[in-house]
Amino acid sequence: MPRESPGQNNLFWIYHNIYKDNLGDVPALLPEIWVHWDPKTVRERGERALQNLRMDFLMLLPGNRRVVLEVDGMQHYTRSGGAEPDSAKYAATMAGDRDLKLRGYEVFRFGHDELRDRDRARTVLTTFFRALLKPPHP
Repeated sequence: MPRESPGQNNLFWIYHNIYKDNLGDVPALLPEIWVHWDPKTVRERGERALQNLRMDFLMLLPGNRRVVLEVDGMQHYTRSGGAEPDSAKYAATMAGDRDLKLRGYEVFRFGHDELRDRDRARTVLTTFFRALLKPPHP
């Protein structure tokens, strides 16, 4: 996990601490996962195909649900080294989301600032994980 991302580290730490007593009953939280480079896809879409498909976290849930969790810092929507918006970077992030969704993944994004502080992150993530992992109604 990247040391320069307190938000990602907090997400991982908080998930473990929420569910540490029920580890056999909850899905694993897998950090830093890359989508497999499919040679056919590369031939069809070019060498840059799937370039943006590294996931901060992947969860494999019952019912073949594949859930991607992303923690987005400023690098997802600003020019390098500054705070000036960069619509091309934002567009690339959204294109990556679409590609994942078309492959059957559910994508959930968190802003790094909402997870940077561990106390705030605990509130946000406890609510989120309860809703995500809630058993479906019959």
